[in-house]
Amino acid sequence: MNEFTFNPAPWIPFKDKEVMEHCRNIKREDMEKHSNPDFKIKIVPDYSGIVITDMVMRMKQSDDLDEPTVLILPNPDPSGYSQVAESINHYKINCRNVHLVVMDEWADDQDNIAPITYKAGFSYSCLKYFVNQIDESLRMPMKNVIYPTNENAADYSKLIDDAGNGGADVFYGGPGWAGHVAFVDPLTPEFHTNSVEEFIEMGSRMVTPHPLTIIQNSLHGTFGQAGDLANVPPKAFTIGPRDIKNCKERIQRHGIMTSGTASSWQKMISRLCLYGPVTTLIPYTIMQLWPTRAYISEAMAAPIQANELKGY
Repeated sequence: MNEFTFNPAPWIPFKDKEVMEHCRNIKREDMEKHSNPDFKIKIVPDYSGIVITDMVMRMKQSDDLDEPTVLILPNPDPSGYSQVAESINHYKINCRNVHLVVMDEWADDQDNIAPITYKAGFSYSCLKYFVNQIDESLRMPMKNVIYPTNENAADYSKLIDDAGNGGADVFYGGPGWAGHVAFVDPLTPEFHTNSVEEFIEMGSRMVTPHPLTIIQNSLHGTFGQAGDLANVPPKAFTIGPRDIKNCKERIQRHGIMTSGTASSWQKMISRLCLYGPVTTLIPYTIMQLWPTRAYISEAMAAPIQANELKGY
């Protein structure tokens, strides 16, 4: 009997079967190895406490030294950010010099960025579960909370540079299903180039998300976890690769499981982001070029293998 083989569907951005087979079969004992010694990978039971501690320590240092710190944040993360806020309140950390940057936000089909009142929005979540949870006497000034609006979109990368004297101190995040970083998706016309060198110099802009990004978000809590594709906005505004390149440090998180189950849309794309070639077809791979800490959960590090007893 002949082996059944096929090429990936044409709309899948990255199709190198040899690379995918390699990444698919990386063993746990090899997952902390990388050719770039500054790209440090660590497998941990749960990375949430590590990221929370990192944020609190940076904000405490900012208070102690009376120096600014600029954090680029993924959203939504209500559980993590509310814990950061509680720690700030408990230890009386003054956030006067802390600058927060919301890395992306949804937009409508006319390129209007969602307002902070949009309850599925990233800025809404950051303000509700992070900024507004900090005691008013300790809270950073609102002018230090940078989030995309129709008014600041043209200067968003400059706002980050100005706040951080050339770039943010740290980028926190994890890859999307299509391999995006923020909303920098593959095969989007707004970031179209085959040159990695040109790609990493591109700043913030309005984008057309890849269909996988729409699908991914339809499974998230803010959209009802119902696969309601038409309920996910068709456009988005995002920071650009240059904003990530300009950060002094990058911290990655790989461990999104579907509401605590063994199912994960992130498991394979994380392997490609960590061990695949640096390519515009997997935008998250650009961080392999620079000093970065990548944390992988034990669940994410488990082998990818078929389970024929499971249906859906």
